Amino acid sequence: MPIILAGTEAVFQHNLRGLLYFCNLSNSWQLNIVGEAINQQQMLTLAKEKPSSLILLDWDSYSDEKEGIKTLMELRKLANNTRVLVISERQEDNQIFRIMQAGAFGYLLKEDLPSQLHTAIITLSKGQVYLCPEVTTKFFRMFHCYEGRTLLNSNNYNLTQREQEVLQLLVEGACNQTIAQNLFITVATVKAHLTAIFEKLGVDSRAMAIVKALKAGLV
Repeated sequence: MPIILAGTEAVFQHNLRGLLYFCNLSNSWQLNIVGEAINQQQMLTLAKEKPSSLILLDWDSYSDEKEGIKTLMELRKLANNTRVLVISERQEDNQIFRIMQAGAFGYLLKEDLPSQLHTAIITLSKGQVYLCPEVTTKFFRMFHCYEGRTLLNSNNYNLTQREQEVLQLLVEGACNQTIAQNLFITVATVKAHLTAIFEKLGVDSRAMAIVKALKAGLV
């Protein structure tokens, strides 16, 4: 799997390279660092040149959160197949929510890197969303506080029954293959349903679909 390292801290990048080396020792497939970016433009360029890459993004490199959010949104538009794992020391509920809403596929605390990086990479490689345990609680707390959410949603997005079933499994973290097996349909059919779901929800990524579904009370 191609990996792009993004951040300005040389020591942190060095530590990441070391952790990826140890991840490769236990993988049947290799994690290959195909580029390193020290600014936003370099990261966007690499993402376009290296499709389907996994970006390990040091969020603490951003002094302005809005700039980081803007970068994530641009990445989603320019390279939709690229998955971003945000790595940070911060645990603020609002920040985590905004980062995932902007299109990140995962959020990992720096203190958990040695124990969880390998699992996070495997999870994202399957097209699933990864949140470390500490972050999961904070992330979903935002939905309990969201004023517009209702538990008795009337499916205003006109999802079919099958699309609702696919969306439910997506929120539970299932990959396309697992969804297909659970619903006894082909992977191609799953992809077609996801395309329809994304269009109806007005989103363009799995992470955004999950956020929208939870926020709107669709699952």
